[in-house]
Amino acid sequence: MKLLVTGGAGFIGSAAVRAAVARGHGVVNLDALTYAANPANLAPVAASPLYAFEHADIRDAAALDRVFRRHRPDAVLHLAAESHVDRSIDGPGLFMDTNVTGTFRLLEAARAHWLREGRPASFRFHHVSTDEVFGSLGATGRFHEGTPYDPRSPYSASKAASDHLVRAWGETYGVPVLVTNCSNNYGPYHFPEKLIPVAILSALAGRPIPVYGQGLNVRDWLYVEDHADALLLVLERGVLGRTYCIGGESEARNLDLVTAICGLLDEMRPEGAPHARLIAFVADRPGHDARYAIDPGRIRAELGWRPSVTLEEGLRRTVRWFLDNEPWWRPVQEAAARRRGVA
Repeated sequence: MKLLVTGGAGFIGSAAVRAAVARGHGVVNLDALTYAANPANLAPVAASPLYAFEHADIRDAAALDRVFRRHRPDAVLHLAAESHVDRSIDGPGLFMDTNVTGTFRLLEAARAHWLREGRPASFRFHHVSTDEVFGSLGATGRFHEGTPYDPRSPYSASKAASDHLVRAWGETYGVPVLVTNCSNNYGPYHFPEKLIPVAILSALAGRPIPVYGQGLNVRDWLYVEDHADALLLVLERGVLGRTYCIGGESEARNLDLVTAICGLLDEMRPEGAPHARLIAFVADRPGHDARYAIDPGRIRAELGWRPSVTLEEGLRRTVRWFLDNEPWWRPVQEAAARRRGVA
């Protein structure tokens, strides 16, 4: 199968690309290479004859048409998105433009391609989304495919809109669509603005480790390579028109997560111990959802998937990866500092 993967130079996208190539799929990676994208994420597959790269933006209809005509993919795996909640609060316009308008442009290009190819029944448009579209949970319960949408941030609202667009193109035009909603991802190549790499890299530098509020917010953590496997499984075997929730079945409070990371660093980099002394509570962000958790019962029952990596093992692998891969994260960190004008 030849896949067109959007956002394949990002964190989750690159994991999906690496997994797809490893399975023998051809992959065309379409990425605009904005701030969170990194071609180094694709180093393990860059020389593969199964891999091709297209530098393009999903908001550019002409570029999309050109890519579809050139490569004639059998399926689309759509991950390209603005995805940082804090950035969406500071500047929501780009999130609407990319996540909503960009998804619309991509759907139209994919529909035109599907029609040109004679409406092949095997074609798939798989839209990758987030559990944040469901809002916030209390102390109990888990999100599932029937949970009503209740987005609370500009980011989650933009993803909710894109989810609805994809389903509408399936219902109205017959485009063969699939939607997945995932919990929080973590693992190798994680962009350094997110909680887990922030904690690791701040601790290594001896800087305060920022934790919002009192660190009581709960997230369901999904190892990124498990997520990539699930995405490909849904693409290959998912029921058309279905939504699948993909969760790690690994809930943790932010404070407990950061404390566990500090414990691993005490073990692996003892000269900085105790790293937990660096934990610093900071003002909470507006509208910070209290708890997310996913019930992955459908994907387990229908497709036989469940996460293979526990949070304990995944955190250990992730901390080890960052310790071993400073040549990857140091340039990313320095580039971010230059954008902020502090380098």
